[in-house]
Amino acid sequence: MSSYLESLFDLSGKVAIIVGGTGELCGAMAEGLAGAGVEVVLVGRNADKAAARLDKIAAAGGKAWFHSAEATSRADLEGLRDAVLAQSGRIDIVVNGAGINSATPFFDVKEDEVDRIFGVNYKSVFLGCQVFGKYLVDRGQGGSIINLGSMSAIIPLSRVFNYSASKAAVHNLTKNLAREWAPHRVRVNLVVPGFFPAEQNRKILSPERVSSILGHTPMKRFGEARELIGATLLLASEGAGSFITGEELVVDGGYASMTI
Repeated sequence: MSSYLESLFDLSGKVAIIVGGTGELCGAMAEGLAGAGVEVVLVGRNADKAAARLDKIAAAGGKAWFHSAEATSRADLEGLRDAVLAQSGRIDIVVNGAGINSATPFFDVKEDEVDRIFGVNYKSVFLGCQVFGKYLVDRGQGGSIINLGSMSAIIPLSRVFNYSASKAAVHNLTKNLAREWAPHRVRVNLVVPGFFPAEQNRKILSPERVSSILGHTPMKRFGEARELIGATLLLASEGAGSFITGEELVVDGGYASMTI
């Protein structure tokens, strides 16, 4: 590979915070970043869930560590920022990927479900962008924020009313911030997975729903978590992704292109 092509995706020496990094999708994204030379900080509430991922990254020669934080707490995220700066000296890439789901008939949705889902799916991204975005803007050296979007924000999936609406808010916020922070070279983008088996959606994937999803996906299969890595590296890289901001980078096997 030429030195130019290598430089496009050269992330060595960068530091990334992966909020939701103890989960399946963001954990795979973290592995990909670590493999590209990034020091990765996995953020979640459960150190045991992080341990296997940390071992895997270390075995591949990567550098990663875990920090416990509640993604909906400003104090926790500020403490996370300070801990990373104290230990690693910098922050270059932030992935906001905390999320929960629920499938409830609309007339049965209770207010506490609305508060709970918006509290995690939207508020965590809002706070993450405020806390880490301010650091990146004030630092004046650019940076990349990658928010985890959802196909349900673009094409709403039935019965996940609050999930779809909360993710649509994340998409809107991302584009707003991309515009605001472009002059500061802080890029804000979305990775938008199609249908990937993960903790937050297993409970809604009935056999009937699986059949419908696969029938609407030209590739006729679910995505694998590792298939988000390429999109993550593109958006994280200041070389390859330098002119990409406000983008909804869809990784969906053709789902969004399917009609009838």
